[in-house]
Amino acid sequence: MADYEQEQEMEVEALQAILMDDIKEIDPSESGIATTARCFQILLSPQDDDFDESAYVPVQLALIFAHTEKYPDEPPLLNVKSVRGIKPDDIASLKEKLDQEATENLGMAMVYTLVSSAKEWLSEKYGQNGGDEEPEETEEKEEEVIVPHGEAVTVESFLAWRERFEAELALQRAKLMPDSALTAPKEKKLTGRQYFESGRHAVKGASTVADEDEEEDEDIEFDDDFEDDEEDMLEHYLAEQSGKPAA
Repeated sequence: MADYEQEQEMEVEALQAILMDDIKEIDPSESGIATTARCFQILLSPQDDDFDESAYVPVQLALIFAHTEKYPDEPPLLNVKSVRGIKPDDIASLKEKLDQEATENLGMAMVYTLVSSAKEWLSEKYGQNGGDEEPEETEEKEEEVIVPHGEAVTVESFLAWRERFEAELALQRAKLMPDSALTAPKEKKLTGRQYFESGRHAVKGASTVADEDEEEDEDIEFDDDFEDDEEDMLEHYLAEQSGKPAA
């Protein structure tokens, strides 16, 4: 018996040190508990510890407890009261919850555990976010990221490629041109396209026939699709770019 009383006294002292002004001893007649033992009332609100107590508290409850002779091997006597703003049905629900937890914690000092549970319940039920339905957590499927091969196609990159492509074509055609066309003065030197369009290849062929009657004209063959349209060039460019490794 002496051991129970000593343990109960130590628990009360610890609660007073932790809760300070929020715990006080009250007369058993005010407790709502059928006992003549010492009764204590603990005030709880949903706000955090750093909440300004001078501000208006919308809801508040009182957790009242009394030790039995064999506590903590027996559950404490409990009562829950609404000080402000708590529905009767919620009070009954909380009382049932605390009684269940007291049974689960037999053999150890449990009042502070019950206080913490009550305050957590109050915060969830009547806190700033109380009553708000939490959105269901859904795992969004990560969108498949398609990594393009080569460089991105832009107007600028396509125009630059087309310029290089036409230059390469001109060089290829130049290999089929007479040396005189390639060694012409700079201001009069013709590109492959200019040489072809000017018809000078025909004049050159006629001149050769006049000088060498028995020698046949050397045919210079050009592709029929020498002037590719931009759409064909774009397809060629995209095919060329897709073969490059990703940057």
